[in-house]
Amino acid sequence: MLFGGHVSGGVKAAPERAKEIGADALQLFVQSPRAWRFPNHDPAVLAGFPERAREAGIDAVLVHAIYLCNVASPDDVVYEKSVNTLRSTVDAACAIEADGVVFHPGSHLGAGFDVGLERIVPAVEQVLERCFDTTWLLIENSAGTGGTIGRSLDELARLIDRLNRHPRLGVCLDSCHLWASGYDVTDAGALDALLDEFDSLIGLDRLRALHVNDSQTAFGSNRDRHANLCEGLIGEKLSVFLGNSRLQDLPAVVETEGQHGKGADAEEMRKLRKLWTAGTKRSRAPARRPGSSARRPAARGTRGSRSRGRRSG
Repeated sequence: MLFGGHVSGGVKAAPERAKEIGADALQLFVQSPRAWRFPNHDPAVLAGFPERAREAGIDAVLVHAIYLCNVASPDDVVYEKSVNTLRSTVDAACAIEADGVVFHPGSHLGAGFDVGLERIVPAVEQVLERCFDTTWLLIENSAGTGGTIGRSLDELARLIDRLNRHPRLGVCLDSCHLWASGYDVTDAGALDALLDEFDSLIGLDRLRALHVNDSQTAFGSNRDRHANLCEGLIGEKLSVFLGNSRLQDLPAVVETEGQHGKGADAEEMRKLRKLWTAGTKRSRAPARRPGSSARRPAARGTRGSRSRGRRSG
């Protein structure tokens, strides 16, 4: 497992920030998360990012689309801004050779899941065509607040199926969101059942990243409120999630506020590794169950060996 955090600094400073906190993986924004305007990145900074990441000992890079994006929105103005921003985000992620772009499908705002799906599909189709074979688009599951889409594996599977199971489309699972939407990540049996269902509906080969967050709110609350590791209602039982044998090849990224309210820090990385150690000691199952479709993502371990500018399919 690759231990990481969402760090500040953008494309200019993220690798160095990740090294400072002792991370093996990082997640970053490539624009301000509070504004639609996309920056004109210096091409030299983008081109130099992969080497800087290697020098910092970073083995996986994720870009997170800003939370303003809502490709399920019935509002045409918000929808157009969301599509344009997501396109630009993917282009920047490909330029820095990121392993994936994590995004929230958004909310139908009361119009209904089917209506939201009809908005999402054409938006994501065009964005997917901008991805590289090694830079995937990753749907993040939601906590289920309001009209948000992706609150269940069934909703994720319906979206993936409507996108014709595109070869560059994957999933990022968030432990806090799973907990809030009624999936018990603290129970080994329930987690195994979840992963069995995921493999059946979606395929574990599409699971490319994890967000590891504790929760301020109760199980099944449908409220997205992250807590620092071991300080929320999931607590030390996050070790069950981190120790599952079928999740071991993935980057596990912390998105908490940290000890000083400035994001993932060295203390969160320490707790993340401690939880993983406790979880893996408890788990004695084989790495993959017989018949599982899961495999180690091809992008992992290939940083710097990708063909710049090449898209396929």
